Amino acid sequence: MIQLTIVAGARPNFMKIAPLIHQIQKKQQEGKAISFRLVHTGQHYDKNLSDTFFEELNIPKPDANLMVGGGTQAEQTAGIMIGFEKELADHPSDLVIVVGDVTSTMACSIVAKKANVKVAHIEAGIRSFDLTMPEEINRMVTDSITDYFFTTSSYANENLKKAGIEDDRIFFVGNIMIDSLVKNLERIEKPSFFDALDSSEKKYLVLTMHRPANVDNKENLERYLDNITTFAKDFTIVFPIHPRTKPIVEAIGKNYPNLEIVEPQPYLKFIYLLKNAAGVITDSGGITEEATYLHIPCITLRENTERPETCVLGSNVLVGNDFNALEENIMKIAHNNWKNVQIPELWDGNTANRIVEILLDLPL
Repeated sequence: MIQLTIVAGARPNFMKIAPLIHQIQKKQQEGKAISFRLVHTGQHYDKNLSDTFFEELNIPKPDANLMVGGGTQAEQTAGIMIGFEKELADHPSDLVIVVGDVTSTMACSIVAKKANVKVAHIEAGIRSFDLTMPEEINRMVTDSITDYFFTTSSYANENLKKAGIEDDRIFFVGNIMIDSLVKNLERIEKPSFFDALDSSEKKYLVLTMHRPANVDNKENLERYLDNITTFAKDFTIVFPIHPRTKPIVEAIGKNYPNLEIVEPQPYLKFIYLLKNAAGVITDSGGITEEATYLHIPCITLRENTERPETCVLGSNVLVGNDFNALEENIMKIAHNNWKNVQIPELWDGNTANRIVEILLDLPL
């Protein structure tokens, strides 16, 4: 019997663990000797950012919730490590599976390795090469101690090989978050505020901003909002506001007539918004992947990306804080003049199945 511990900590993790859990449950029904324990670190503590995902994505309630909550990077990391150390001591595991690049990913990997438990990293090898991003530190540390690497793209494979990782520990399986997207497209839900928008379908843009470099500085965030609302004056801009961004927007205190601020949206409602939008302006890596699969024009307010395939093949364009480039690309959306989009290799909805087949063959 293979005993797995699956770790989830923040909103992006839930879309990645759901297909994995469903495939494991399928193998269990087929009589395979595999079991799992789901550990939620509680890194995201807003109900709209975590709790609803268990219901929407049909994930079982976690076997353990470390309830770490907020705090500084160091406080969160320490809290997760203390809680997860006890969890592993009380519930031994053959393999700890971490996903993505949040604080929980790094912290639980460290704890597992110090307990001599093997680690598998889903979404391994992606790199922005921007060490000012906490997520990049999380990726680098996690991959430096991981045993088995499940990758989303050829770029990730090359990054790992350059770091000296042997080929037989790298498994190119595709993008597991696209599994969730494919499975749930027929289940997406119209948000309650949608019909009240002063806009028709495809005449609005979705805006998301949460990265510290973009939102923690009031003047910087104000500059973005001033320019986005001006350049996109012909669109309603729907802004599901992240908890860390909300107080800064309130401190700016401006009324932007075409900016519709709404609460963070549950997964199925957010995908409805994204799928029906003319385009999205974001600083989220995950949204660039979803937009690429849905062929929705995507403008990213970052200088770099750990997902270059979304730019080379997909619908994504990086503009950073170049407001001329921002205006130019909003105009392309307005004039229906976006680039051709391709879906990257193995972004096909079958990634979790490939992962579980590999897990069953690992020498654990």
